[in-house]
Amino acid sequence: MTFILLEKWLLESNYTVVFTGAGMSTESGLPDFRSSAGMWKKKDPARLASTEALNNNVHEFIDFYRNRVLGVKEYQPHKGHIILAEWEKQGVIQSIITQNVDGFHQLAGSKKVAELHGTLQKLHCQTCGNTTNSEEYINEEYYCVCGGLLRPSIVLFGESLPEKAFQIALEEAQKSELFIVLGSSLTVTPANQFPLIAKEQGSKLVIINQDPTDFDIYADQVIRDKKIGEILQELTKIT
Repeated sequence: MTFILLEKWLLESNYTVVFTGAGMSTESGLPDFRSSAGMWKKKDPARLASTEALNNNVHEFIDFYRNRVLGVKEYQPHKGHIILAEWEKQGVIQSIITQNVDGFHQLAGSKKVAELHGTLQKLHCQTCGNTTNSEEYINEEYYCVCGGLLRPSIVLFGESLPEKAFQIALEEAQKSELFIVLGSSLTVTPANQFPLIAKEQGSKLVIINQDPTDFDIYADQVIRDKKIGEILQELTKIT
């Protein structure tokens, strides 16, 4: 698959925004959720990852998320994450909008990241709002000094996206001249609206994903035949 168009647009763009989904994380080894082998095929999200579970099924909720925190700690950013962080330093890209909760973009060195669904790298108290590192879960510490329950700082089913991250993502999409989707099926709303917002504002839209998406018809280029890390590695030759 040729990258001639993407290479050209990347060089010409004065404001490039990258949008990442589960496909970015799975290349680090993390399991996804919605594929045929994904986590939600084996687990009930309403029972484990919802506000109802947090309030009424707290022991199972904690056990599930402790295992998720442990799982994230087993892996690390891959070369694609590192390249994006380097591109940000070089001014090749201006920001990242991510649906992922692993925190790998920041661990790789990216600074301007809008985490639409929160992060498993942090916890916060359900009562007082105090934040802490997710190491507390690893150490089986589940309660704040105030007595409130510590919960992962992620968006649960039944919760709205964090207002600050949403607003940043909206502004970035509107400012973009090139909007690159990396590894997202674009099935989750409202996060999947940002590529369309960018396109409506005149941005070039590129979708890089292993499987087709419903948004491919709006894209200026669709790439499916290579891993994200490999594509970004090839593109480093021209940046």
